[in-house]
Amino acid sequence: MALDEELTAVRREIHRRPELAGEERETAGLVAEQLRAAGLEVTTGVGGHGVVAVLDGSAEGPTIAYRADMDAVDATRNVLPFPRTGRVYDEGFASTVPGVAHLCGHDLHTAIGIGVARTLAASSERVRGRLVFVFQPAEEPLQGARAMLDTGLVQRLAPREFYALHTSPFPTGTIAVSPGHGLPGLDQLRILLPDGQDAAALAAGVEALGTVHFPQNVTEYHAGFHALLDPAAAAARQESASVAAWPEPGPAVGVLLRVWPQEHLPDVRAQVERLAAAAGGHVESQNAPFPALVNSPELSTAAGDYLSTAMGPDSVRWARASWPYNCEDFALFTHEAPGALLYLGVANAEAGMDGAPHSPEFAADERAIGHGVRAMTGLLTHRLTTGRRVRHGE
Repeated sequence: MALDEELTAVRREIHRRPELAGEERETAGLVAEQLRAAGLEVTTGVGGHGVVAVLDGSAEGPTIAYRADMDAVDATRNVLPFPRTGRVYDEGFASTVPGVAHLCGHDLHTAIGIGVARTLAASSERVRGRLVFVFQPAEEPLQGARAMLDTGLVQRLAPREFYALHTSPFPTGTIAVSPGHGLPGLDQLRILLPDGQDAAALAAGVEALGTVHFPQNVTEYHAGFHALLDPAAAAARQESASVAAWPEPGPAVGVLLRVWPQEHLPDVRAQVERLAAAAGGHVESQNAPFPALVNSPELSTAAGDYLSTAMGPDSVRWARASWPYNCEDFALFTHEAPGALLYLGVANAEAGMDGAPHSPEFAADERAIGHGVRAMTGLLTHRLTTGRRVRHGE
C-alpha cells in the first residue's frame, strides 16, 4: 500500500475513535507504534499522553522539532454556531464516540506528523542532524504544550527551530505562511456584579469593545481567512480585538479577550475594567493571560521561499495579518526556539468540503495529507542542511 493510502487509513482510524484533551491514550499508542516500527527512539507519557520521537541523521547537524497535536473537540460545545446542511463527509469512518469529534483537523495533523517521520526515517541519510517529533495532547484547552515542557524533555533536546502545520480553508494543494503574524493570545476574565445589576446588558457592552466579530457562517469564515492574503484588507487588520462576553449567575459576566498584537491587551482589559466599574462591579482574572503565537518572520519567509521553489509558486499563500479568532499553544514551543506555524489548505469547494476548523461540518480533502507530508519532509530536510541559526525576534 502506498504511504498516502496508509496515512489516510491512520487518519480515519483516529477520526473514528476521537479522544478529548487529556484522554488521548489510544491515539498516542497508535503514534508510538508507528514511530517505533519506523526505527525512531520513542518516549511516551510526556506531559500526559504526549509522545516524543527522535531521529538521528547520518551526519552532524542542528536539531529541529516538528509538532503535531492529537486531541479532538467536544462537538456539543466547542464548535462555531454555523447553520448546518446535514451533509456527511466521513461516511464509513465517522466518530463512534458520542459528542466527540475531530472538527479541528488534529487527526490530519497526527497522520501527517507520522508520515513525515516515517519518510525521513526511511531515508535517514538525507538527514544532517537530529529531528524531534512532538505529538502533543490537550491543545484545545491550551494545556498540553505547558505539560510537555514542564517535563524538561524538549528543552534537553534543545531544538534550534520549531515547525507545525494547521488545517485551514485554503484550497488543497496550497500552504500559507504568515511571517511575523500568527494567532492572538487569550485573557479569560470574570466580572462580578452587585445584586440587581443587568449582566446581559453589561455583556453586550463589553462585546461592543471588539473590533472584529465572529463570522456567522462558513461563507463569512472563508472570506475572512482569504482576506489575510489581500494586502489592503490585511493592513486593516494589523490591530484587532475579538471579545466574547456572556451573562452568568451571580450576577456576573464571563469574558474572553483575544487581542493582536499582544501589547494592546492591557488597553482592552482597561476598557473592560472601566465598564465593570461603571456598573458597580470588578474584574477577576480566571487564569494568567495566554501568550500570542508570533511566527518568526525569518523562518516563515524562508519556508515560503523554499516551498515556492520546491512545489511551485502557486502552491504558497502569503498571509499578511493574524487570524483573530483562535489561540494556539504552539506559542509556548516558540518561546523555547523560534518557530513557524504553516496553514495547510484542506478545502475542496467542488466536493463541498469547507476546511474551516471548528465548524460543525468541518470536512477536509484527504489529498492534503500527502501534500503536507511532502512539503514538510522537504522543508525540514532543507532547514537541516542550509538554514542558519535564527535568534528570537527574527
